[in-house]
Amino acid sequence: MQATQLSQLVPFNGLSDEALQLAVQQGRPLHLEQGQTLFARKEMDHETYYLLNGEVSLDAEEADAPSLVIHAGSEAARHPLARLKPRLYTCVARTPCEVVAFADDALDRLVARDQATSYEVTEFEGDDPSWLFDLLRNQSFTRVPPANLHSLFGRFEPVPVAAGQEILRQGEAGDYYYLIREGSAQVTRSTKGGKPVVLARLEPGQSFGEDALISGEPRNATVNMLSNGLLMRLAASDFRILLQEPLVHQVAADEAGAMVRWRGAVLLDVRMEDEYKHGSLKGSLNLPLYLLRLRAKALDPARPYILYCQTGRRSSTAAFLLAQRGFDAHVLTGGLDAMNIFNPASIS
Repeated sequence: MQATQLSQLVPFNGLSDEALQLAVQQGRPLHLEQGQTLFARKEMDHETYYLLNGEVSLDAEEADAPSLVIHAGSEAARHPLARLKPRLYTCVARTPCEVVAFADDALDRLVARDQATSYEVTEFEGDDPSWLFDLLRNQSFTRVPPANLHSLFGRFEPVPVAAGQEILRQGEAGDYYYLIREGSAQVTRSTKGGKPVVLARLEPGQSFGEDALISGEPRNATVNMLSNGLLMRLAASDFRILLQEPLVHQVAADEAGAMVRWRGAVLLDVRMEDEYKHGSLKGSLNLPLYLLRLRAKALDPARPYILYCQTGRRSSTAAFLLAQRGFDAHVLTGGLDAMNIFNPASIS
Protein backbone atom coordinates (compact mmCIF):
# COMPACT_ATOMS: atom_id res chain seq x y z
CA MET A 1 0.00 0.00 0.00
CA GLN A 2 1.38 3.39 -1.05
CA ALA A 3 0.77 6.75 0.58
CA THR A 4 -0.64 8.07 -2.72
CA GLN A 5 -3.29 5.35 -2.70
CA LEU A 6 -4.16 5.94 0.94
CA SER A 7 -4.40 9.71 0.39
CA GLN A 8 -7.50 9.16 -1.77
CA LEU A 9 -9.42 7.72 1.18
CA VAL A 10 -11.36 9.48 3.95
CA PRO A 11 -10.11 10.75 6.42
CA PHE A 12 -6.54 10.16 5.18
CA ASN A 13 -7.06 12.76 2.44
CA GLY A 14 -6.96 15.44 5.14
CA LEU A 15 -3.80 14.28 6.91
CA SER A 16 -0.35 15.83 6.75
CA ASP A 17 2.38 14.02 4.80
CA GLU A 18 4.06 12.94 8.03
CA ALA A 19 0.86 11.51 9.50
CA LEU A 20 0.08 9.80 6.19
CA GLN A 21 3.40 7.96 6.36
CA LEU A 22 2.53 6.82 9.88
CA ALA A 23 -0.83 5.58 8.60
CA VAL A 24 0.90 3.53 5.89
CA GLN A 25 2.90 1.82 8.62
CA GLN A 26 -0.21 1.13 10.71
CA GLY A 27 -2.32 -0.33 7.89
CA ARG A 28 -2.63 -4.12 7.70
CA PRO A 29 -3.14 -5.47 4.15
CA LEU A 30 -5.62 -8.33 3.70
CA HIS A 31 -6.39 -10.53 0.70
CA LEU A 32 -9.90 -11.94 0.28
CA GLU A 33 -10.82 -14.78 -2.03
CA GLN A 34 -14.12 -14.70 -3.90
CA GLY A 35 -16.92 -15.62 -1.49
CA GLN A 36 -14.87 -14.93 1.64
CA THR A 37 -16.58 -13.01 4.48
CA LEU A 38 -14.75 -9.99 5.87
CA PHE A 39 -17.19 -9.31 8.73
CA ALA A 40 -20.71 -10.36 9.68
CA ARG A 41 -23.85 -8.39 10.52
CA LYS A 42 -24.21 -7.57 14.25
CA GLU A 43 -20.49 -8.23 14.75
CA MET A 44 -18.76 -5.92 17.24
CA ASP A 45 -15.15 -5.77 16.11
CA HIS A 46 -12.54 -3.04 16.49
CA GLU A 47 -11.31 -2.68 12.92
CA THR A 48 -11.84 -0.17 10.11
CA TYR A 49 -11.66 -1.61 6.58
CA TYR A 50 -11.06 0.02 3.18
CA LEU A 51 -11.48 -1.68 -0.19
CA LEU A 52 -8.43 -1.12 -2.40
CA ASN A 53 -9.04 -3.60 -5.24
CA GLY A 54 -11.95 -5.81 -6.24
CA GLU A 55 -15.66 -5.80 -5.42
CA VAL A 56 -17.62 -6.60 -2.25
CA SER A 57 -21.28 -6.87 -1.33
CA LEU A 58 -22.86 -5.52 1.85
CA ASP A 59 -25.89 -7.61 2.81
CA ALA A 60 -28.32 -6.41 5.49
CA GLU A 61 -29.85 -9.91 5.60
CA GLU A 62 -33.37 -8.52 5.59
CA ALA A 63 -36.03 -9.33 2.99
CA ASP A 64 -36.82 -5.70 2.14
CA ALA A 65 -33.20 -4.49 2.15
CA PRO A 66 -31.24 -4.99 -1.08
CA SER A 67 -27.54 -5.78 -1.00
CA LEU A 68 -25.09 -2.97 -1.71
CA VAL A 69 -22.23 -3.55 -4.13
CA ILE A 70 -19.00 -1.59 -3.57
CA HIS A 71 -16.38 -1.33 -6.34
CA ALA A 72 -12.78 -0.33 -5.62
CA GLY A 73 -12.13 3.20 -6.88
CA SER A 74 -15.75 4.30 -6.49
CA GLU A 75 -16.87 7.17 -4.28
CA ALA A 76 -18.30 4.69 -1.76
CA ALA A 77 -14.95 2.89 -1.58
CA ARG A 78 -13.24 6.11 -0.44
CA HIS A 79 -15.00 5.59 2.90
CA PRO A 80 -14.73 2.72 5.42
CA LEU A 81 -16.81 -0.36 4.68
CA ALA A 82 -19.98 -0.27 6.86
CA ARG A 83 -18.17 1.44 9.70
CA LEU A 84 -21.04 1.61 12.23
CA LYS A 85 -20.80 -0.93 15.05
CA PRO A 86 -22.34 -3.39 15.66
CA ARG A 87 -22.08 -4.07 11.93
CA LEU A 88 -25.27 -3.36 9.97
CA TYR A 89 -24.17 -5.55 7.06
CA THR A 90 -22.32 -8.74 6.26
CA CYS A 91 -19.42 -8.00 3.91
CA VAL A 92 -18.57 -10.69 1.34
CA ALA A 93 -16.00 -10.56 -1.48
CA ARG A 94 -17.66 -10.86 -4.91
CA THR A 95 -14.25 -11.07 -6.57
CA PRO A 96 -10.70 -11.53 -5.26
CA CYS A 97 -10.11 -8.37 -3.19
CA GLU A 98 -7.37 -6.36 -1.55
CA VAL A 99 -8.39 -4.66 1.69
CA VAL A 100 -6.48 -2.61 4.24
CA ALA A 101 -7.41 -2.77 7.93
CA PHE A 102 -6.74 -0.27 10.70
CA ALA A 103 -7.29 -0.71 14.43
CA ASP A 104 -10.10 1.71 15.34
CA ASP A 105 -8.31 3.18 18.35
CA ALA A 106 -4.98 3.65 16.57
CA LEU A 107 -6.67 5.32 13.60
CA ASP A 108 -8.66 7.65 15.82
CA ARG A 109 -5.55 8.68 17.77
CA LEU A 110 -3.61 9.31 14.57
CA VAL A 111 -6.29 11.55 13.08
CA ALA A 112 -6.94 13.39 16.34
CA ARG A 113 -3.27 14.12 16.91
CA ASP A 114 -2.66 15.26 13.37
CA GLN A 115 -5.60 17.64 13.49
CA ALA A 116 -4.54 18.94 16.88
CA THR A 117 -0.94 19.56 15.86
CA SER A 118 -1.08 20.52 12.19
CA TYR A 119 -1.73 24.19 12.90
CA GLU A 120 0.71 24.49 15.76
CA VAL A 121 3.63 23.13 13.72
CA THR A 122 3.50 26.34 11.69
CA GLU A 123 3.90 28.37 14.89
CA PHE A 124 7.52 27.24 15.23
CA GLU A 125 8.73 29.79 12.69
CA GLY A 126 12.07 28.86 11.18
CA ASP A 127 11.98 25.48 12.91
CA ASP A 128 11.98 22.05 11.31
CA PRO A 129 8.40 20.77 11.67
CA SER A 130 9.45 17.17 11.10
CA TRP A 131 10.84 16.93 14.63
CA LEU A 132 7.35 17.43 16.05
CA PHE A 133 6.05 14.48 14.09
CA ASP A 134 9.09 12.46 15.16
CA LEU A 135 8.12 13.42 18.69
CA LEU A 136 4.64 11.98 18.21
CA ARG A 137 6.20 8.63 17.32
CA ASN A 138 7.73 8.60 20.82
CA GLN A 139 5.65 6.31 23.05
CA SER A 140 5.75 9.00 25.75
CA PHE A 141 3.23 11.04 23.81
CA THR A 142 0.76 8.40 22.61
CA ARG A 143 -1.40 8.81 25.72
CA VAL A 144 -1.22 12.58 25.93
CA PRO A 145 -4.68 14.04 25.23
CA PRO A 146 -4.68 15.92 21.91
CA ALA A 147 -5.96 19.00 23.73
CA ASN A 148 -2.70 19.07 25.73
CA LEU A 149 -0.41 18.89 22.73
CA HIS A 150 -0.54 22.57 21.82
CA SER A 151 0.55 23.55 25.33
CA LEU A 152 3.18 20.85 25.40
CA PHE A 153 4.84 21.82 22.12
CA GLY A 154 4.64 25.49 22.95
CA ARG A 155 6.46 25.02 26.25
CA PHE A 156 9.41 22.99 25.03
CA GLU A 157 12.51 25.20 25.02
CA PRO A 158 15.40 24.52 22.59
CA VAL A 159 18.84 24.30 24.23
CA PRO A 160 21.98 24.05 22.01
CA VAL A 161 24.66 21.90 23.70
CA ALA A 162 28.31 21.02 23.08
CA ALA A 163 30.24 17.76 23.26
CA GLY A 164 31.36 17.07 26.83
CA GLN A 165 28.82 19.45 28.35
CA GLU A 166 27.28 18.29 31.63
CA ILE A 167 23.49 18.55 31.48
CA LEU A 168 22.53 16.91 34.78
CA ARG A 169 24.63 16.18 37.85
CA GLN A 170 23.97 13.37 40.28
CA GLY A 171 22.73 14.67 43.64
CA GLU A 172 21.29 17.95 42.37
CA ALA A 173 17.61 18.86 42.45
CA GLY A 174 15.51 18.21 39.35
CA ASP A 175 14.25 21.19 37.38
CA TYR A 176 13.75 20.09 33.75
CA TYR A 177 12.75 17.13 31.59
CA TYR A 178 14.87 16.77 28.43
CA LEU A 179 14.36 15.30 24.97
CA ILE A 180 17.31 14.78 22.64
CA ARG A 181 16.55 16.32 19.27
CA GLU A 182 20.09 16.15 17.87
CA GLY A 183 23.25 14.51 19.16
CA SER A 184 23.89 11.78 21.75
CA ALA A 185 24.47 11.67 25.50
CA GLN A 186 25.80 9.30 28.15
CA VAL A 187 24.21 8.50 31.52
CA THR A 188 26.58 7.62 34.38
CA ARG A 189 26.27 7.04 38.11
CA SER A 190 28.96 7.53 40.75
CA THR A 191 29.61 4.57 43.05
CA LYS A 192 31.22 4.18 46.45
CA GLY A 193 34.43 3.19 44.71
CA GLY A 194 34.48 6.55 42.98
CA LYS A 195 34.50 5.23 39.42
CA PRO A 196 31.41 6.24 37.40
CA VAL A 197 29.35 3.40 35.96
CA VAL A 198 27.88 3.90 32.48
CA LEU A 199 24.14 3.21 32.60
CA ALA A 200 22.99 4.15 29.12
CA ARG A 201 23.71 5.93 25.86
CA LEU A 202 20.90 8.19 24.67
CA GLU A 203 20.17 9.03 21.04
CA PRO A 204 17.78 11.45 19.26
CA GLY A 205 14.18 10.88 20.30
CA GLN A 206 15.11 9.61 23.75
CA SER A 207 14.56 11.51 26.97
CA PHE A 208 16.03 11.90 30.44
CA GLY A 209 15.53 13.82 33.67
CA GLU A 210 12.10 12.47 34.58
CA ASP A 211 13.25 10.43 37.59
CA ALA A 212 13.86 13.35 39.93
CA LEU A 213 10.79 15.26 38.75
CA ILE A 214 8.45 12.37 39.53
CA SER A 215 10.05 11.14 42.75
CA GLY A 216 10.96 14.55 44.18
CA GLU A 217 14.37 13.13 45.05
CA PRO A 218 17.79 14.49 43.91
CA ARG A 219 19.12 13.47 40.49
CA ASN A 220 20.27 9.83 40.63
CA ALA A 221 22.66 10.05 37.68
CA THR A 222 24.83 12.41 35.66
CA VAL A 223 24.22 13.09 31.96
CA ASN A 224 26.97 14.38 29.66
CA MET A 225 26.80 15.10 25.94
CA LEU A 226 28.90 12.87 23.72
CA SER A 227 28.53 15.22 20.76
CA ASN A 228 27.28 18.65 19.85
CA GLY A 229 23.51 18.67 19.71
CA LEU A 230 20.19 20.23 20.48
CA LEU A 231 17.99 19.43 23.46
CA MET A 232 14.36 20.33 24.04
CA ARG A 233 13.59 20.91 27.69
CA LEU A 234 10.34 21.16 29.62
CA ALA A 235 10.02 22.84 33.03
CA ALA A 236 9.13 20.61 35.99
CA SER A 237 5.67 22.12 36.51
CA ASP A 238 4.72 21.67 32.84
CA PHE A 239 6.11 18.14 32.85
CA ARG A 240 3.95 17.08 35.78
CA ILE A 241 0.74 18.50 34.35
CA LEU A 242 1.18 17.69 30.66
CA LEU A 243 3.15 14.43 30.68
CA GLN A 244 3.28 12.76 34.08
CA GLU A 245 -0.45 12.81 34.82
CA PRO A 246 -1.54 11.21 31.51
CA LEU A 247 1.18 8.53 31.66
CA VAL A 248 1.26 7.43 35.30
CA HIS A 249 -1.90 5.49 36.18
CA GLN A 250 -2.61 4.62 39.82
CA VAL A 251 -4.49 1.44 40.83
CA ALA A 252 -5.76 0.43 44.28
CA ALA A 253 -4.99 -3.00 45.73
CA ASP A 254 -8.35 -4.55 44.84
CA GLU A 255 -8.09 -3.38 41.23
CA ALA A 256 -4.50 -4.63 41.07
CA GLY A 257 -5.64 -8.03 42.30
CA ALA A 258 -8.30 -8.21 39.61
CA MET A 259 -5.74 -7.30 36.94
CA VAL A 260 -3.42 -10.07 38.12
CA ARG A 261 -6.20 -12.67 38.15
CA TRP A 262 -8.13 -11.74 35.02
CA ARG A 263 -5.66 -9.93 32.77
CA GLY A 264 -2.43 -11.73 33.61
CA ALA A 265 -0.82 -8.56 34.96
CA VAL A 266 2.72 -8.86 36.32
CA LEU A 267 3.64 -7.48 39.75
CA LEU A 268 6.96 -5.66 39.42
CA ASP A 269 8.89 -4.61 42.52
CA VAL A 270 11.22 -1.74 41.59
CA ARG A 271 13.02 -1.49 44.93
CA MET A 272 16.66 -2.46 45.41
CA GLU A 273 17.54 -6.16 45.47
CA ASP A 274 18.14 -6.26 49.23
CA GLU A 275 14.81 -4.56 49.92
CA TYR A 276 13.04 -7.10 47.74
CA LYS A 277 14.71 -10.06 49.48
CA HIS A 278 13.71 -8.71 52.88
CA GLY A 279 10.01 -8.84 51.98
CA SER A 280 7.87 -8.49 48.87
CA LEU A 281 4.43 -9.24 47.47
CA LYS A 282 3.79 -12.87 46.61
CA GLY A 283 4.42 -13.65 42.94
CA SER A 284 6.22 -10.38 42.19
CA LEU A 285 9.36 -9.97 40.11
CA ASN A 286 12.21 -7.65 41.02
CA LEU A 287 13.52 -5.07 38.56
CA PRO A 288 15.21 -2.22 40.45
CA LEU A 289 14.55 1.23 39.09
CA TYR A 290 18.22 1.86 38.35
CA LEU A 291 18.30 -1.18 36.03
CA LEU A 292 15.00 -0.57 34.30
CA ARG A 293 16.38 1.23 31.25
CA LEU A 294 18.82 -1.60 30.63
CA ARG A 295 16.41 -4.50 31.14
CA ALA A 296 13.06 -3.19 29.93
CA LYS A 297 13.53 -4.95 26.58
CA ALA A 298 13.33 -8.30 28.38
CA LEU A 299 9.77 -7.61 29.55
CA ASP A 300 6.77 -8.95 27.64
CA PRO A 301 5.04 -5.93 26.01
CA ALA A 302 1.80 -7.90 25.67
CA ARG A 303 1.20 -8.06 29.44
CA PRO A 304 0.10 -5.28 31.81
CA TYR A 305 2.47 -4.39 34.67
CA ILE A 306 1.65 -3.25 38.19
CA LEU A 307 4.67 -1.55 39.70
CA TYR A 308 5.26 -0.98 43.38
CA CYS A 309 7.90 0.21 45.82
CA GLN A 310 7.68 1.31 49.44
CA THR A 311 5.80 4.58 48.99
CA GLY A 312 4.92 4.88 45.30
CA ARG A 313 7.64 7.37 44.36
CA ARG A 314 10.05 5.01 42.64
CA SER A 315 7.25 2.99 41.07
CA SER A 316 5.76 6.18 39.59
CA THR A 317 9.09 6.92 37.93
CA ALA A 318 9.35 3.34 36.69
CA ALA A 319 5.81 3.42 35.30
CA PHE A 320 6.62 6.57 33.36
CA LEU A 321 9.75 4.97 31.91
CA LEU A 322 7.83 1.85 30.87
CA ALA A 323 4.99 3.91 29.40
CA GLN A 324 7.61 5.72 27.31
CA ARG A 325 8.50 2.35 25.86
CA GLY A 326 4.93 1.41 25.04
CA PHE A 327 4.16 -0.79 28.05
CA ASP A 328 0.80 -0.88 29.82
CA ALA A 329 2.17 0.19 33.22
CA HIS A 330 0.29 0.99 36.44
CA VAL A 331 1.35 2.07 39.93
CA LEU A 332 0.09 0.43 43.13
CA THR A 333 -1.34 3.39 45.04
CA GLY A 334 0.72 4.20 48.12
CA GLY A 335 3.10 1.29 47.62
CA LEU A 336 3.80 -1.21 50.39
CA ASP A 337 3.25 1.43 53.06
CA ALA A 338 -0.43 1.51 52.10
CA MET A 339 -0.77 -2.26 52.44
CA ASN A 340 -1.49 -1.79 56.14
CA ILE A 341 -5.03 -0.84 55.22
CA PHE A 342 -5.44 -3.41 52.45
CA ASN A 343 -5.41 -7.18 52.40
CA PRO A 344 -2.08 -8.17 50.79
CA ALA A 345 -3.53 -11.51 49.75
CA SER A 346 -5.92 -9.68 47.42
CA ILE A 347 -3.04 -8.82 45.10
CA SER A 348 -1.45 -12.23 44.64
